[in-house]
Amino acid sequence: MNVKASVPMSSVRYLLKAVEDQGLDRQGLLESLEITQAEIEQNDSFPAYRYGMLYQKIMWLMQDESFGMLSGGKIPNGTFRMMCLCIIHARSLAHAMYRCSDFYEICRGPTVKPVLIKKGRFAMVTFAPVDSAKADVIVSPESKEQLRTTLSMWHHFICWLIGRRLSLKAAYFSCDRPDDVEHYKTLFQSEVRFNQHANALVFPANYLDMPIVQTEDSLRGFLKTAPYQLLVMVENDNSLKSQVMAMLGKDFSREMPSAEEVASALNMSVSTLRRRLNEEKTSYQQIKDECRKEAAITYMNAPRLSINDIAVLMGFDEPSAFFRSFKKWTGMTPGEYRKSEEYLKFGRTMKSL
Repeated sequence: MNVKASVPMSSVRYLLKAVEDQGLDRQGLLESLEITQAEIEQNDSFPAYRYGMLYQKIMWLMQDESFGMLSGGKIPNGTFRMMCLCIIHARSLAHAMYRCSDFYEICRGPTVKPVLIKKGRFAMVTFAPVDSAKADVIVSPESKEQLRTTLSMWHHFICWLIGRRLSLKAAYFSCDRPDDVEHYKTLFQSEVRFNQHANALVFPANYLDMPIVQTEDSLRGFLKTAPYQLLVMVENDNSLKSQVMAMLGKDFSREMPSAEEVASALNMSVSTLRRRLNEEKTSYQQIKDECRKEAAITYMNAPRLSINDIAVLMGFDEPSAFFRSFKKWTGMTPGEYRKSEEYLKFGRTMKSL
């Protein structure tokens, strides 16, 4: 399985250190997911789909859905699902974010909540204490990794809600400038600023009027794979291919943007986009096919997802259409794939979560 989306190994080490700090069995955790110490020591990056499995297992062990994120306290399992159900029927992104902030004020566990602020042509999602009496208190992260994970996952969650990539103007971080700044730029596809007074995602305010395109049906499949779609989904480089992959994301339940829309978002003509991708020995169509293939295989490796679930997640109106596409991508039907040794290996691992 050729899954290229990756995260820096520093993110994996951060999760494992937190596991050790909580007194959990680090070695047992790695063995349950067939991750070796040699992989961690010898590689600079780690496959995103395996990182998602690791993250999911740790959240279950910790009984904390906010593990690794800025929250100020443990959030009981099931909280994220209830929050999604509270905002999924909101009339716009702005309405959803206001509801989300309200939800954090009444749910058990967190002392930090997301806050939406609109100023002129731009809007900002930042974080503040749940207790309004402490509104002037600066919300400080435990580490740079926690802060990067928090902003990245909220960014991807908003993208999922509106069914398209939220193009950022900037990402603000209160921490010092890290050594891997280029990864931040690749991850957020925007300007990144450090030593700021707040931790925030800044974007054009017109996004706030966009409708929430997800439904309770699409939420069901989303939750079965969480936090996969909320994690890093691009290669750790600054190639144009990575930028395009970042714009496509991993939510294929909605129509993918056209080459013209992607070129416009990247401030270039379609001919320039095609020429530069050709120089990288790829094309927009090849990138789309590669992203969809990798997402389909990742979903197929999740035993809890039925073929019909996966067809919906991949944006197919009929399971039969997904069957044909999957066979074109892999040479096997979904049923044949789930009988293969490759699936059985991943299936055993996923069932241990």
